[in-house]
Amino acid sequence: MLHDLTSAPATDPLNIYRYRDCLYAVDLITAALSLDFFTWLSANPSTLEGICAHFGFTERPVDTMMTLFASNGWVQNIGGVYSLTETAREHLVAGSVWDVRPYYASLHERPIARDFIEVLKSDKPAGWSGDKAAFDWHKAMEQEDFARKFTAAMDCRGLYLSQALAKKLDLTGRSRLLDIGAGSGIYACAITAQHTHMKAIAFDQSPVDRIAGKLIAERGCAERVSVATGNMFDGLPEGCDVHLFSNVLHDWGLPEVKKLLAASHAALPIGGMLIIHDAIIKADKTGPLHVAEYSCLLMHSTQGKCYSTGEYAEMLDKAGFVPGAYHDTAVARGFMTAIRR
Repeated sequence: MLHDLTSAPATDPLNIYRYRDCLYAVDLITAALSLDFFTWLSANPSTLEGICAHFGFTERPVDTMMTLFASNGWVQNIGGVYSLTETAREHLVAGSVWDVRPYYASLHERPIARDFIEVLKSDKPAGWSGDKAAFDWHKAMEQEDFARKFTAAMDCRGLYLSQALAKKLDLTGRSRLLDIGAGSGIYACAITAQHTHMKAIAFDQSPVDRIAGKLIAERGCAERVSVATGNMFDGLPEGCDVHLFSNVLHDWGLPEVKKLLAASHAALPIGGMLIIHDAIIKADKTGPLHVAEYSCLLMHSTQGKCYSTGEYAEMLDKAGFVPGAYHDTAVARGFMTAIRR
């Protein structure tokens, strides 16, 4: 039976999704406590660079960690210098009568917590789901079995998230969307179902392209959504006036994100629209908490993290776009639009 891609579930599954997304946050907290990080920071308010220098850490994972702590109200960033809040001083620092560090001590050897210490030092992702013998996640997506399972997982999530995005978009005067790193193509399908004047191309590498083609056909969307095969880092197909990166950029480090934005700029016509749909951090990096928690999973297992509205705006401007505002879809994700100059 074909599913109506303009419908919504009768009940709200948001917390079910968030439990999965926040799964790794407690292990990053545990890792920091195993190093007595908060006791050190209490005596040594420091910049991001100072934290990295003292512990031998690297910038991307430390930024993710400090965003998590700021979102919880445990640290504050004043003029680039991090210091503890009263909550952290009372509960996370040695010598306090209310010190909770011993409560976490039995968790210090959890595999993911130990992984985090290595990621903080090396800036290299750990094995997917903590499996050190596994392929690098990006390489794993080139393997048929892993790609099929992971695409199914993202399709399940996308069925819920894509409709909320589609209903918030204004695509008046637009005609064709390129869904970049499309996975199953669920976002292209949902957007063209909501905006019936639109056609779309689901663009991804092999073997994901074959998986997408099958799912798009099963959904009855093949007349509106076609499939194109390629590596997004090698350039993007032309002929589309809307580009979509949905839950893609967060898998990559800054150099790769900048390269992808440049590729989008090169393929879009002047006036074309770019949509970044993702879990996005506030400009001041104090939340939302559920996004900061999700960023821990990404930091552990990919080269990326959840970027802030400020980081995206700066990168978009430098890539030749006019950045737009952030829009919350109210279902664990939001989006930013930008227009190609």
